[in-house]
Amino acid sequence: MGFRYNEQQTSHPPVLDNLNLTPKPDIEIARSVQPQSILLLAQQRFGLPAESLVPFGHYKAKLDMTYVDTSEAAPRGKLVLVTAMTPTPAGEGKTTTSVGLNDGLNRLGVSSSVCLREPSLGPCFGMKGGAAGGGRSQVIPMEDINLHFNGDFHAITTAHNLLASLIDNHIHWGNEAGLDPRLISWRRVVDLTDRSLRNLVCGLGGKAHGVPRETGFDITVSSEIMAILCLAEGRLDLRRRLSNMLVGRRADNSPVTVGDLGMEGALSVLLKDALQPNMVQSLEHNPVFIHGGPFANIAHGCNSVMATRASLALNDITVTEAGFGADLGAEKFIDIKCRHSGLQPDAAVLVCTLRALKLHGGVPRSRIANPDAEALRAGAANLERHIQNLQQFGLNPVVCINRFPGDTEEEMELVQAICEDLGVTAVPAEHWACGSDGALELAQAVLDELGKGKPDVRFLYDDSLPLAEKIETIATRIYHASHVEFTATARQQLREYEALGYGYLPVCIAKTQYSFSVDSSLMGAPSGHTLPVREVRLAAGAGFVVAVCGEIMTMPGLPRRPAALDIGLDENGLVVGLT
Repeated sequence: MGFRYNEQQTSHPPVLDNLNLTPKPDIEIARSVQPQSILLLAQQRFGLPAESLVPFGHYKAKLDMTYVDTSEAAPRGKLVLVTAMTPTPAGEGKTTTSVGLNDGLNRLGVSSSVCLREPSLGPCFGMKGGAAGGGRSQVIPMEDINLHFNGDFHAITTAHNLLASLIDNHIHWGNEAGLDPRLISWRRVVDLTDRSLRNLVCGLGGKAHGVPRETGFDITVSSEIMAILCLAEGRLDLRRRLSNMLVGRRADNSPVTVGDLGMEGALSVLLKDALQPNMVQSLEHNPVFIHGGPFANIAHGCNSVMATRASLALNDITVTEAGFGADLGAEKFIDIKCRHSGLQPDAAVLVCTLRALKLHGGVPRSRIANPDAEALRAGAANLERHIQNLQQFGLNPVVCINRFPGDTEEEMELVQAICEDLGVTAVPAEHWACGSDGALELAQAVLDELGKGKPDVRFLYDDSLPLAEKIETIATRIYHASHVEFTATARQQLREYEALGYGYLPVCIAKTQYSFSVDSSLMGAPSGHTLPVREVRLAAGAGFVVAVCGEIMTMPGLPRRPAALDIGLDENGLVVGLT
């Protein structure tokens, strides 16, 4: 295929000895490796001058895109999408696999980088812990990436809330635009999970303190500004998209946008630096781009277009992930990100684990480490559904069986046989325990798939289809629902958005990630269920319509025992408890 080979990555740097025998916390593994200077790494791997990077310390930097040729005439590498089966509490390791696959490709001598999303503080201190990979397939500096990173989320949060304060100030000083306080749709955001902030009344305390109205908070990753940052092609496009955002209505129901209020300039200033992609490295010193962080259950779930374009311009292969299962992340990657940007995946990897398959096969979590061929066969229905869904888009995925300690050869072979019957290749991988050594077979399988030629990737629906029919298409063809049930409010919102000229937009489904249905307890491959749509939100600047389904919340809550209770500093000032 004419890949550029990277000679300096053909030897494997020692990361941790005998990890299979003495597993350690991710944070300890990350600290066992001395990162390379990010300026030196960019120069050695990409030939970029030092001035092309804005360093945040020695090991993190922002990339100045003026030094990267992303024009149509410039060479562009192949794009590999990593997605997964339906998530379970056992974990599937999609980010870990993305990092491991990228390290494996570099180990084979192929010039490759991986593009990931930035972790949100909400899950880090709530359900999930860290989100920079795991074991020997991690991105470093791990603590920095998980905690604040280079300030992008703070910039997005500040820009979002600046707009909220400007809207309230506009009303306080005469409301020249005629906004109806009851019809303001712009809420506030914070990058934490706090259910108490979901619904509020602001402006209490008398005339000097504003006009009382109902509002609330969402989590920053669900902000339309987050989506815009991830879909924007540059500063001009960023400003255009910000200007197009809808903030509310007048009494006659006519829309009011950011551009109508003249507020897009201030927002774009706050996002000026955040718009530039971030560059870090894996444990094996391979370049990693981490930029943007929308969740795939309540947003479009992909890293930024700008980071993806930068990596494609600098490498022969770019590995990227889409959040949660293929029914959410991969569908939105293709129907939203690819539709807007013109990007197209050249291959796909579908991650599964034996433990997750057993959970979907009805085995209690306490017994998923035990061999159980029947449960694997039953749970494989979930994997089969995701394979078939990807094939609808024109992608025949390579299945990665992310191996856990204790997984038996017989079970691995059973899953491989099931996948072979479905017409796809399944490859076991041990990147968590062995780094690139454990991902070489997976990397070679991806190269073999790329060698078959460019797939005919297609969208699930046409732009011209009415919004309700777009939602129904996803529900019936991807989720295997029997029908969609719209509330009266949702139907009215759809009619209004189409009347305003937004009917051509793609749709972004917001629902639980734990099932094809809206019921997280319905595991496996349920069919014939109903997709209830309770409201529809217009993200005119981002360029899609969000269908909020079931009980999904755009401001999550903390679990009974949040991860925050285990996180702190030791006597040396080092972070502990971040996993």
